[in-house]
Amino acid sequence: MTEAWPAGDARDAVLACFDGSEGGRRAVWWAAGEAAARQRPLVIVWSLEWDPPRTRGEVAAENLEARDVIESTRQELARVAEDCRSLYPRLTVLTAMPDGAPEVTVTQLADEVGPAMVVAGASGRGALSRMLLGSTVAYFARFLPQPLVVVRGEPAPPEAPVVVGVDGSGTSARAIEFALAFAERHGVAVRAVHSWTDWPLDVYATAPPAQAGLYHVDDSVQQAAREEVEQAAGRHPDVAVAWESVTDRPTHALLERGEGARLLVVGSHGRGPVTRALLGSVSHAVLYHAPCPVAVLRSRVEDDESVDAH
Repeated sequence: MTEAWPAGDARDAVLACFDGSEGGRRAVWWAAGEAAARQRPLVIVWSLEWDPPRTRGEVAAENLEARDVIESTRQELARVAEDCRSLYPRLTVLTAMPDGAPEVTVTQLADEVGPAMVVAGASGRGALSRMLLGSTVAYFARFLPQPLVVVRGEPAPPEAPVVVGVDGSGTSARAIEFALAFAERHGVAVRAVHSWTDWPLDVYATAPPAQAGLYHVDDSVQQAAREEVEQAAGRHPDVAVAWESVTDRPTHALLERGEGARLLVVGSHGRGPVTRALLGSVSHAVLYHAPCPVAVLRSRVEDDESVDAH
């Protein structure tokens, strides 16, 4: 069924951002499929921003224009919601059309709903290249605590695998669990990719190979990363998991394996309250250049504490 916000129970929903663009539409369709697989509601949000009028005449014109914009937006939002309902008849679809910048409205709505993930298109109107990332989505990637999925590239074949970057860190463990749970819901395999380095993925991404240990493999780090994967795989026995340990920069290794992938999953490292608001270099590069949908899981305080404990 299709309902206007705030009707219905939206806890653990999939929250999809829509802006009327074709990229936004593809993101909503992707989110609808994930919400149906999770058997949770889909919440579609379209934020409306207004420039304040300066004169009385402009106020009158603004009010008339606003009514037209609101109505056309409402109709378009209803159409995309009905498209999702047609694709997944048992899916509950909720819609929200708040006033304000999406950086504010989506963040507030995410705080209220507590969604399982937030889904957005790689770019808004006018940004046609996959090399561009909309500023709003870049903001979400830095500040939203929930997993963020950025939908980009052409739809992958149904059997395409999930690719996940692993490095033995607490954030990496969350990325692995997310990747395996997604793969289990969709009946696909997982490729766990670990680069041969004793530095975290995000640190290693821009370091010269000689400094980053390309020719010196720390067996304990590799073992920790592999144990993370094996432990998570034990919780998802129906998922086929392939382990790859490669002598390559993490960014290049992940982007190369992302070709044709169903989803590419990375953790974004951060240490302390300031750096947790920043994207690591690997997650940043993957968001900007991946040929497939990307899921980014930001660092949490407990992830940092897990690293410090080791």
